[in-house]
Parts: sequence; structure tokens; C-alpha cells
Amino acid sequence: MAEDWQAAGFGIYVHWPFCQSKCPYCDFNSHVAASIDQRAWAKAYVSELTRYRDMFPERIVNSVFFGGGTPSLMDPRIVETITTCIAESWTFARDVEITLEANPSSVEAGRFAAYRDAGVNRVSLGIQSLEDIDLKRLGRLHSASEGLRAIEIAQGAFPRVSFDLIYARQDQSLDQWQAELSRALALGTEHLSLYQLTIEDGTAFGRLHSVGKLPGLPGDDLSADMYAATQAICGSHGLPAYEVSNHAAEFAQSRHNLIYWRGGDYIGIGPGAHGRLTLGGTRFATETALDPATWLDAAAKGNGESRRQAVEPRERAFEYLMMALRLTEGVDIPRLLDMDNALLNNDKVADLIAGGYLRQSNRALGATDAGRMVLNAIIRDITNG
Repeated sequence: MAEDWQAAGFGIYVHWPFCQSKCPYCDFNSHVAASIDQRAWAKAYVSELTRYRDMFPERIVNSVFFGGGTPSLMDPRIVETITTCIAESWTFARDVEITLEANPSSVEAGRFAAYRDAGVNRVSLGIQSLEDIDLKRLGRLHSASEGLRAIEIAQGAFPRVSFDLIYARQDQSLDQWQAELSRALALGTEHLSLYQLTIEDGTAFGRLHSVGKLPGLPGDDLSADMYAATQAICGSHGLPAYEVSNHAAEFAQSRHNLIYWRGGDYIGIGPGAHGRLTLGGTRFATETALDPATWLDAAAKGNGESRRQAVEPRERAFEYLMMALRLTEGVDIPRLLDMDNALLNNDKVADLIAGGYLRQSNRALGATDAGRMVLNAIIRDITNG
């Protein structure tokens, strides 16, 4: 009998924790380092991949994702070492997706060609804004023109290109965002990740906001209008939302992120990386140390995991519900019930369908446009403790 994770696939996430600078809005596990022994890091990644290969042989790899941090600071030879190790350890799916995140400030045509030759077939660019003033506010090291050039270089090197933009920025009007988004769509990429600026604790923006020194942020009504405009404009350009913050043309969706949202299995290696892996019929959550030096030392000694814990059936079902409701396709109800047939409060589900926040068709339960704007509250409402 097929294990549940096979409904979504198997991926590998490789975390490169280093950046040239720390952006003030970023709460990811990223670090600035004066020097990096890239050979030591390559050896550690290969050691971890070999360890997982021995535990999970004969799997088919649907996707590999180099995230960070800024993976475009990695020597392309290190990327090739990792992709070669994966190819020798498992079988690649015929349509395997190998993504590398990149910042425009580290984009060079020759470097991108080397990543392509190393096996990368999709790049995700952290553009964040097409306006110079906002790039400076966001702490980005590139200019708007450098961002546009990076998109052009990427489109010439890779068959699939995505880039990120942040909206609901300081002093940004609805008209300005609509114009910027239209410019972005005219660049011809088939995937866009569009995020509302959120102020996270522990970031530079979080500290400024707590003392009233981050003026001009939009209120809830303007943010909601920007979100609605995003859906309408992207939809009219053939890039509908397939997830709360992600828009793509047909067949251009991020296969790696779909593994997360659909509840598949994935290995997470590198500092701060998480994984979900099914072994002997039990699903496990894995974690690694956040500190790069601590993780590197642990991986060099033979095990980069800092924690592995079995995921209980209710937790598994809740996690799948929480992630899959982010998707336009929604939750596969029979699959959810197989995990836990008492998680959903059916009366609450019926109320929210009647109220226009949820929709149900055949075997799928999904959020409407209105529901996606209050998704966390919906999940709390429809789940039993």
C-alpha cells in the first residue's frame, strides 16, 4: 500500500545560510560571514545526503531546492557536487525541478551558465521591488536596473524563472502597486511570488516598529485592497494564484513548494533546515541547529540533525490541513479523513461555506478569496482540539 506522502512527492532542501548583508525585514536563518570554507560545506552536505540515502534508498526525487541565505553566493562547483551526489544516490524524476535562489547583486551571466551546467533548471530571484527608493528602505544591495538585468540574464540561462516582490511597503499607494505589478508581469516570467510586507519580531524592522520609527505602513483596508488588486491583475495576465502568495501560468507552479503544501516528504539539510520524512510507516519531523558552525561540526561528525520526533496522527492531519488550505486546489477530504476523521468540525465548516469563506466541490475543501484573507482564523474555527 502506498504511503500517504507519495500523494505529494519527495524533495530535498539544501540551506545555504550566508548573505552579503542582513535585510531589515528578514527573519530567515541567514548570516553574514567574512570568510567561508566552501569545500568544508560541500563535504558536510555530501555527508548528510549519503546518510539520508542509506535510510531512504530507492526514492524518486521530484525536486531539489537551494535556499537561504543567498545560494547564488555558492561556488557553482559546490552546487554541481551536491546535484551529482543526489543523482548518484537516488533517481531523478523525468521532470525534476532543481531551483536555486539568487539575489540580483550576485548575478553574473557566466555564473548563471555555470549553475545551469551544474543541473539547475529553475531560478528564483529576490527582486523585492522595481523602485530604487524602496529597495534602499528594504536594505537591498541592488538597484532597480540591476534587478531588471538579473531577470534578463536568468531568462537567457534557465527554462524556468520566478521572482519575488514585496508590497504594502512604506508610503506605497494602491495605484503605485498596481502599476509596479503590471510592469513586473510585462517582463514575461511565468511565476511570481508576491508577499505583503510583514513586520516580524527579532528583525530590524520589528525593533523600529516597536518604537514607532517605521512610518507609512498601510492600514488593514489598504493592504486588503492591494491583495485583491494582486489577484485580479495576475489573473487577467494568465498567472492566477495557486497559493496565497504565489501566482503562476499553467504548469509553471513551484513543484518543490507544492511538496510542502501537499504534505509530501522532504529532506532538510543545512543550518536551520526542517524535514518531514516517513520511515517504517511513521512520519518524522527533523530539525537542525540554527548556528552555521554548530551544524557544520555536527554534520562533519556524521549527523547534522539536532532533533527527530514522530508526528502524531492529529498533528499530521492538522499540518496537512493548514498547508493545503493555502492552495487554490484545497484539501483532499478523503485523504485528510484517513489521517484523522475527527479533526474537522463539520458544523463550523458548513457555516463558513454558507458565509462564503470556504467552498467544497467533490472531494476538495478550499478557501475562497475572502477566506484566504482570514485563513488562520478559519483554521482555528474548523478544527477540533
